[in-house]
Amino acid sequence: MSGSLPDVEGLGLDGLKKLVLKLLEENAALRADVAALREENRRLKGLKGPPSLRPSGMDKQTEARPKRGAGARRRGAKNARLAIDEERIVRVERPAGSRFKGYEDFVVQDLVVKAHVIRYRRERWLTPDGERLVAPLPKGSVGHFGPEMRRFVLAQYHQGQITVERLTRLLRDLGVDISKRQVVRLLSAGQDGFLDENRAVLRAGLETASWITVDDTGARHADRNGICTRIGNQHFAWFATTFSKSRRNFLDLLSAGFEDYAINAAALDYMRARQLPGPVIARLAGHERRRFASQAAWTAHLEDLAITSRSAHPDPLRIATEGALWGSILERGWLTDTVILSDDAGQFNVGRHALCWVHAERLVHKLDTFCERQRRAKEHIQARIWRLYAGLKAYCRGPTPAAKRVIRLRFDRLFKTRTGFATLDRLLARLHANRNELLMVLDHPDLPLHTNDAENDIRCQVTRRKISGGTRSEAGRDCRDAFLGLMKTCAKQGISFWDYLGCRLDAPAAPHLAPLPQIIRQAAST
Repeated sequence: MSGSLPDVEGLGLDGLKKLVLKLLEENAALRADVAALREENRRLKGLKGPPSLRPSGMDKQTEARPKRGAGARRRGAKNARLAIDEERIVRVERPAGSRFKGYEDFVVQDLVVKAHVIRYRRERWLTPDGERLVAPLPKGSVGHFGPEMRRFVLAQYHQGQITVERLTRLLRDLGVDISKRQVVRLLSAGQDGFLDENRAVLRAGLETASWITVDDTGARHADRNGICTRIGNQHFAWFATTFSKSRRNFLDLLSAGFEDYAINAAALDYMRARQLPGPVIARLAGHERRRFASQAAWTAHLEDLAITSRSAHPDPLRIATEGALWGSILERGWLTDTVILSDDAGQFNVGRHALCWVHAERLVHKLDTFCERQRRAKEHIQARIWRLYAGLKAYCRGPTPAAKRVIRLRFDRLFKTRTGFATLDRLLARLHANRNELLMVLDHPDLPLHTNDAENDIRCQVTRRKISGGTRSEAGRDCRDAFLGLMKTCAKQGISFWDYLGCRLDAPAAPHLAPLPQIIRQAAST
């Protein structure tokens, strides 16, 4: 407690109670700060412990419960979905005089996994002109490994989450003559086609999305702690690992490989909203050059205009660069009306920004209480939040102008409540300040109320980090992020990742699949 302590002898019972409560609240705040610092220390060390608090269950408990008997599924015969590859007659010892009564079918699923070595005898010809011709290898063969081998390695590593060492041992046990270095090459070398499609997936997603959810988590690369950012929605998922958690980095990721900068109305609005000084904006707006093809060209332009980084807040160089990146993104037609839904991490606050209700309610859920009055106040507020959340879900199912007005009034009454519990009251005021972002769903009923899909998607990166630690080469990092994104995108589109790999690697008998960006655009248009 700041300042000198009062004379406790003359406080009386009520005064002592107030003093104890104040000390307990300050102690809880200090413990929360220590926990946050420990968590940041673990993140910097590349560690992550289990969550210290169980979720409140608000989202599940406020789901509309189906009527009894409704939604029941009838299970069909499993065998009806199976294609029979082989039939075998199983004979039985029978006594003399038995009569044949036909067959009793019993379907068994089995798997054939074995090494298959092919010797290609390639014809060689010498033409009359003296040119030497050699028959090419079939499609899909790279080096001394065929498409099915490459598909198996990629599927086991990315979808099966197996380590390189165990994958190498498994292949050797199956009779494949392969080294760990060759496995690594199969995972990261010559994957430009997948990397290009992954980048195109992000562009198609940003082009068609009415909303996206974002999240990030720690990732190791080149013996350094980095950040893996996930961007996606119900149609796609995309991952990228960098060493920054800044808004500039997020805008770079949203640029999807483009490196241009633009000064336009969107860029200038961004700069004004971030309190960039007027004279700096005037210099940028008054110059005839408005588009810059690369970072080098943009940096040179800023130097010509004498716009440099300063210790003042806000930093003119940073805000101007962020604004020019945002301007180039909107100039391509991306994210013009798209809502970006996040957990309130500052770097994601760009454009039309919405906040996750689960994270907002969690702030109340994890609040410490120290007396019965505070516990009752917290439980009462939490119950009201749950009821408002259920009302928001009902609104999304059938939005009406009247329901919108009612929810706005309920929101204001709830978060303007004063309970006498100082910590809770400050938190309610903070949440009320985020009113527009928490109620963005009223104008966009298709918007989710939480970022659960982003957190579910990014768990595959967390699992990979726990199993394999990190990557060392740039190619390894890019391939890890790309295949995780492609795998998640396939799952969202109902596509088998095994079939997808087979199609792209020209595996025999693999089904044909359209490019994922084309599938995303078609799904978004329906």
